[in-house]
Amino acid sequence: MREGRAGVGVRAPIPNHSLLRSRHRSVPRIICPMANVATRLISLILLLQSKPQWKAADLSDELNVSERTVHRYMGMLEEMGIPIYSERGPYGGFSLMRGYKLPPLIFTAEEATVLYMGANLVEEVWGQVYQDAATSVTAKLDNVLPDDLRRQVSRAQEGLVVSGLAARDYRPCGETLQVLRECVSSRRSVGIEYRDFSLATTCREVDPYVLTFRWGLWYLVAYCRLRDDMRTFRVDRIESVERASHRFTVPDDFSAKDYLDQAMRFDNQITVEVYLSPAVAPFVRERMGHWTVIEDLDDGAANLTMQVSDLDWAIGWILSQGGEAVALAPPELIDGVREAAAAILSRYGDGDSSTDSSEEVNVDASAG
Repeated sequence: MREGRAGVGVRAPIPNHSLLRSRHRSVPRIICPMANVATRLISLILLLQSKPQWKAADLSDELNVSERTVHRYMGMLEEMGIPIYSERGPYGGFSLMRGYKLPPLIFTAEEATVLYMGANLVEEVWGQVYQDAATSVTAKLDNVLPDDLRRQVSRAQEGLVVSGLAARDYRPCGETLQVLRECVSSRRSVGIEYRDFSLATTCREVDPYVLTFRWGLWYLVAYCRLRDDMRTFRVDRIESVERASHRFTVPDDFSAKDYLDQAMRFDNQITVEVYLSPAVAPFVRERMGHWTVIEDLDDGAANLTMQVSDLDWAIGWILSQGGEAVALAPPELIDGVREAAAAILSRYGDGDSSTDSSEEVNVDASAG
């Protein structure tokens, strides 16, 4: 190691290894999440490369080891020929000699598979926005990986396939996502034309805080100047987007995770019970069993219990089962299903003439 400024900073003392081992028997073993010493040494070099100077306490926090272990690792790196510089005192610490760079890393098959799959997932979710970058990353990996490792990764990819994450085709929204991503990063306001659930379109100026992908859909979390409040916009409903000339600042106390957990939380406070006939019980169990309670009956039927935020959805779902589901509770649900079924029946007249009822439906539909 080199001397510090004005001869004050000298090589940091490296603990006596034999003494350290003898002491280590009397203290609890430190459990580190990293797999082995070699991995920790590589991580230590990468940390030293990330900024000019590190204190032993900060490195111990990053690696989840004691400060004595950090000093021991420094001694090991020095023995390996890594140029470590240390300086004592309150403003001292550890650093790499200027100009030193870690040689190219060698990936294991699992690590390379993670990189390939990560690139594929980014391309799957972001589409054209990161398509070129994902292609470039995988091409670079192809060039640096040995042939035998590349074959292992290829076999792993063939057995691990993730697709269909997006609930809709976002290729038409590629330019919108690109502009929003850039403005989120640069903290630039945008003007949007937004079509809401009722198909009404409004022009708004918003400060885009976060883009998030949830339940197969892209959402923009932004401060809306029209509503003077935070809003969540579905990206596929943004008709147009235009960069504004001014920038904004995200409040220091804003947490994207906390906001999303609150804004996208459904307060399912109504418990409903539904009878399922043997014809539909297996299918409902397969599709909804992970978030409902299903009690099997002896004849193959089942009773389903679930929490909903409003009864209208439950009524529509029961009717969609075509008579194979029967509302059991609460009484408001039973009444709602009965009224909805009566309204549907009234659309078809008294049943005397199929032609007349068909014409009645056509007239009503055109009038709407």
